[in-house]
Amino acid sequence: MVNIKIDGIDLQVEEGKTILEAAKTLGIKIPTLCKHPDVKATAACGICVVKMAGSPKMLRACTTPVTAFEEGKEFITRDPELVDVRRTVLEMILSDHPNECFTCGRNQNCELQQLAAEFGIREIPFGQCPEDHSKDDISTGTIKLEPNKCIKCGRCVEICQEVQDVHALCFIGRGFGTQISPAGTDLKLGESPCVRCGQCSAHCPTGAISEFDNTPQAWNLLRDPDKHVTVQIAPAVRVALGEAFGLEPGVNLTKKIYTALRRLGFDAVFDTNFTADLTIMEEGSEFIQRLTKGTAPLPMITTCCPAWVDFMEKYACDVMDNFSTAKSPQEMMGALVKSYYCEQKNLDCKNVVNISIMPCTAKKYELQRSADMSTCGSGVDVDLVLTTRELARFIKQAGIDLLNLPDGEADSILGDYTGAGTIFGNTGGVMEAALRTAYELITGNKLENLDLEVVRGLEGVKEATIDVAGTAVRVAVASGLGNVEYVLEKIREWKAKGADPAQIPWHFIEVMACPGGCIAGGGQPYGVSDVLRRKRTEGLYTDDRECALRRSHENPMITKIYDEFLGAPLSEKSHKLLHTHYTCRPMYKR
Repeated sequence: MVNIKIDGIDLQVEEGKTILEAAKTLGIKIPTLCKHPDVKATAACGICVVKMAGSPKMLRACTTPVTAFEEGKEFITRDPELVDVRRTVLEMILSDHPNECFTCGRNQNCELQQLAAEFGIREIPFGQCPEDHSKDDISTGTIKLEPNKCIKCGRCVEICQEVQDVHALCFIGRGFGTQISPAGTDLKLGESPCVRCGQCSAHCPTGAISEFDNTPQAWNLLRDPDKHVTVQIAPAVRVALGEAFGLEPGVNLTKKIYTALRRLGFDAVFDTNFTADLTIMEEGSEFIQRLTKGTAPLPMITTCCPAWVDFMEKYACDVMDNFSTAKSPQEMMGALVKSYYCEQKNLDCKNVVNISIMPCTAKKYELQRSADMSTCGSGVDVDLVLTTRELARFIKQAGIDLLNLPDGEADSILGDYTGAGTIFGNTGGVMEAALRTAYELITGNKLENLDLEVVRGLEGVKEATIDVAGTAVRVAVASGLGNVEYVLEKIREWKAKGADPAQIPWHFIEVMACPGGCIAGGGQPYGVSDVLRRKRTEGLYTDDRECALRRSHENPMITKIYDEFLGAPLSEKSHKLLHTHYTCRPMYKR
């Protein structure tokens, strides 16, 4: 520990902690734009400057560590000179930033705008750059890059390269010519290694990277009298939407969201938690067959996350046979809406639309990823995806007072769910839900403790062994694409040594592209951090605990749909509607 002072206050600091971190423990806020809890600081913005007493030099608090050499030293975080320097830095950033706050997707939710307001900036003495949208990039169809709004803070590069290990974005050039470019080339983002996870947009402090806005298309569909418009909401949406309306993270608004969606004009409201339960029946049955009958290679890897599927098809074709063929819950719902629901309601599927509300930007990409995402014979099963952020805007545009709405219900035909379905939204949830059902299907006995703490938490990779009727089932849960390589290499090493079943590293693997899982997806409300991830996750676990039924196979509507329509898990009909295939497309070498 090192003894220092900050603004005259004595403090013991663990050696190596930055001045920024030390000041935070005293409730002192040092402004910054480049630093984010999820990424290393780049010291790029220069706003976090502080002083050391007795020295004329200014230090950047986000990257300056406290070492033994600072024993007894005092750091000054606020005085007139520091305020003036920070204001000048902001003015310089704003001079190279377009003046289009009214039309920017981050208006009133922009960290640069907030700092400008806090420092009382009323004019920009250095002039201002002209607005130029000639280089805007919408090639992914999921996220939009607006380079003229970029402040070169480096957060997107750090999250893409160091956290996600994707390397779709990087710095090119030097000095005033510095730019952030897809893969450091003249390629469009859609041609780069990007897997559309949207973590760049979730961490960008301005409007330089944002989700592709599909709310105008949603309004047009609702306006069309010839369309029967249905909607589904993903597990993670319900515990994050409230943040856009002033609530704490983790508050569960499921029933108010149902009411809001009906008032928006949707003809039917479904819950993706239902098809999360259905996914467990299909994916869990597939795992049991692989484990007990050897119908396909082990380990089996989950496929609910489209960014992970995109990553696999580009970079990990050698494990493609290990991927579950089960579609994601979003796509299962779309398939059932265009088949089972239309049959039950005597509707022409060509006139039925399904819009999904997702925490994820990659879900927009998933709509088009393969030909078997079309059940009706034309178009796609899910017609449009809105992120949680878009839903918040959608509700506000309609003038709906979300927090004061009465509780509503989903349409039970595709809306009832168990606790297992709701925990799909966080890392470890798919694994936990699958094991709750698989254990009972294999042993004939109920799993006594449904709270499988061994697969919970925010660690990048979690490993556990579950005793299933005397068989040691080894599982792994990977969260964040930067942690996937460890898992893949373990599998490759095992295969290279002969793939001895007794030496298999794991039998079942869950992967989610975003750190923490869908609760921190690229389309969730801004401000993500581990503190926020934990609160959203606890909201889902609370929903799980409060559900009367907590195992997917106990859902009576799941039983009904198999009895009336699908036949049985992994039947010919369920394979046709609820399973998919993958295409190896190695665009880039790693």
